[in-house]
Amino acid sequence: MFEKFATDAREAVVRAQEAARTAGSDHIGAEHLLLGAVITPGSVAGRAVERLGLRTGDVVVLVRHLPTEVLDAEALAAVGVDLDAVRAQAEATFGPGALDGTRTPQRRTHLPFDAAAKKTLEVALREAVRFKQRRIDTGHLLFACARLDETRAHDVLDRLGVTPQALRQAVVAVWADGDETSSSHDSH
Repeated sequence: MFEKFATDAREAVVRAQEAARTAGSDHIGAEHLLLGAVITPGSVAGRAVERLGLRTGDVVVLVRHLPTEVLDAEALAAVGVDLDAVRAQAEATFGPGALDGTRTPQRRTHLPFDAAAKKTLEVALREAVRFKQRRIDTGHLLFACARLDETRAHDVLDRLGVTPQALRQAVVAVWADGDETSSSHDSH
């Protein structure tokens, strides 16, 4: 599928991976794809968000402040789990740093996409087909984020007050302005 990605969409996926890694995530989620799409310089998604009167920084802040999926010691203690005891047992069994990810050499390799991110990429492809376009750009990723209402990316757009209709109008307007800096569409 990635061979169908325009330049801005390819860069968005790279930036999504960086964002996920920076956040300490072990996977790329739909929210990371959204973030990567809007922060890619000159991207269709970034320009569409600006057309809606938002700044890309608004998206960055909301994605970074999404609740993490990592369990903290207080939450575990509330249900009777002593994280220190679990860590001690894991290290006694598997060696020092067993829970830190430091023993896993593949940690710096590509992070996998979670189910929501995979679905986002699939829907982005469908959006490109719907518009009879040969390349997937960040506008299509943005459409997918807006359509998939069970994802964290959709939650971010919702918190920003972005409706799917407004988003669609903004992306189509960016395409109409020309997107030579980002995606190399063969047709619109």
